[in-house]
Amino acid sequence: MNLRFALLLSASLTPAFVFAQTAAPAPAPDPSIKQMVESISAKNLEEDIRKMVSFGTRHTLSDTKSKKRGIGAARNWVESEFRKYSKASGGRLKVEQDTFLVKPDGRRIDKPVIMANVMATLPGTDPTDTRVFIVSGHLDSRVTDVMNATADAPGANDDASGVALVMEMARVMSQKQYPCTLIFVAVQGEEQGLYGSTHLAKRAKKENWNLTGMLNNDIVGNSKGYDPEISDNKHIRIFSEGVPATETPDEAKVRRTLSSENDSPSRQLARYGKTACEQYVPDFGVLLEYRPDRFLRGGDHTPFNQQGFTAVRFTEVNENFNHQHQDLRTENNIQYGDLPEFVDYEYLRKNTGVNLATMASLALAPSSPENVGVLTAKLTNRTELKWDAPKVGERAAGYVVLMRETTSPVWQQRFPVATTTADLPHSKDNYIFGVAAVDAEGHESLPVIPKPVR
Repeated sequence: MNLRFALLLSASLTPAFVFAQTAAPAPAPDPSIKQMVESISAKNLEEDIRKMVSFGTRHTLSDTKSKKRGIGAARNWVESEFRKYSKASGGRLKVEQDTFLVKPDGRRIDKPVIMANVMATLPGTDPTDTRVFIVSGHLDSRVTDVMNATADAPGANDDASGVALVMEMARVMSQKQYPCTLIFVAVQGEEQGLYGSTHLAKRAKKENWNLTGMLNNDIVGNSKGYDPEISDNKHIRIFSEGVPATETPDEAKVRRTLSSENDSPSRQLARYGKTACEQYVPDFGVLLEYRPDRFLRGGDHTPFNQQGFTAVRFTEVNENFNHQHQDLRTENNIQYGDLPEFVDYEYLRKNTGVNLATMASLALAPSSPENVGVLTAKLTNRTELKWDAPKVGERAAGYVVLMRETTSPVWQQRFPVATTTADLPHSKDNYIFGVAAVDAEGHESLPVIPKPVR
C-alpha cells in the first residue's frame, strides 16, 4: 500500500461530539500539483490580457475578418496560443474553434452571427475513465451600450482575466497527463446572453458527456472594489447553486426530508475548491457563497446547471463597476473603462492557482463512490454508512468519510477507511456526512451525501 494512503488510514477516529466550526486539516499536497501551481506566471497573465485588449473590441457582433481588430482576430489569436501549448505537449492538446450560428433574438442579437468557442481538449489516458472537467472564461467584451460593436471595449478584467487564467492553465497542465479529459475553453457571447456556454452545455448534454465538474471564471483579476472602496487580494468567491435546477420531484422529497439544500453537487465542488486552495495556494482563501451567482445575476456556469451538470463560478470579492461595462472616459477625475492597468496580476495568479489545484486534484482522483447510503433500520446514536466502489476508471485505494455539524459550511472531520462501509460513533441527528474515494496517492474525489437505506 502506498505510504501516503497508509498514513491516512492510521488517522485517529476519536469521537468529537462538540467541536468548533473550523475546517478539517486539508490532505497533504501532491508535489506535482504544487509544482504546477508554482509554475503559473503573473507575467504571462498580464501579457495575454494586454494582447486581448490590443484587439480594440471583442464584442460578439464585431469584425470577424480583420486580423488586428474584433472578435474574429481575438478568437484566432487564442487558438494560435493553444496550438503553441499543444506543440509543447507533444500534440496531446487538441485545439478547435467550435462554431455555431445564432439567429436574431429581438434582444441583444440583431443579425445572424456565427459564433465560436475556442477549445483546447486534453484527452485522458485511461480509456475507461469517461469523466470530463471544463474550465472557462468568456472572450467577448462590451461597453455601456451592449449593442455597441465598434467602440473600444478593452474588457481587461471582464473577462480577459478569465480567458488568460484558462490559457495559463492549459499551458501548464498540458505538460502532464491525467486519466480523464480536461477542456480549456474561451467561450463567446456571454455579454449578449450566455450563447457560447449554452451551446457548449447543450452539446455536452446531447453527446452524453460524463461532465463531472465545470469551473467558470468571470471577473477574477481585480482586488480593489469601489463604492465602498474595499481592497481584498487574499480571497476569491465561489458561487454555487443549492437546489439543482433539474431536481426531480423524488429528489426534492429526499432533499426536504434531509434538509440537504446545502449539499448539492455544485456545493460539494465549491467546498472542494476551498480545500484545494488551502492545500496549494498560501496566504489565500476561498469565500463560499451560497447563491447560484451574484444577486439576481448569472454567468457561463448557469447553462451547465440548467442542463443538470455540476458547475460553479469563481469571481473576485469586490467588483469595481467603474471598470465594468463602461465607455472609456474620465469624469470628475474618475477614469472609467475596463483597462489592463486596473488588473492585479499577482491576485490573478493566485486565482489561477486555485482553479488549477482544483481541476488537477479532481482529474487525478478516482471517480466518486456510488450508491452511498446511511443505514436506518436501527434506532441508534451511531451512524452506519455503506457504498459501492466507483464504476468509472481505476478502482479506489480507499475512502474518506467526511463529517460536519449541520450548521457548518465546511467539512470538520475526516475518517479514512479501507472498505466500503463505516460505523462511526457520531449521531446522524447532529452531523452531515459525505463519502469520497481516494487513490493510492491521496487524491480525493468529490464527496457524495448518503441517502437513507434499510
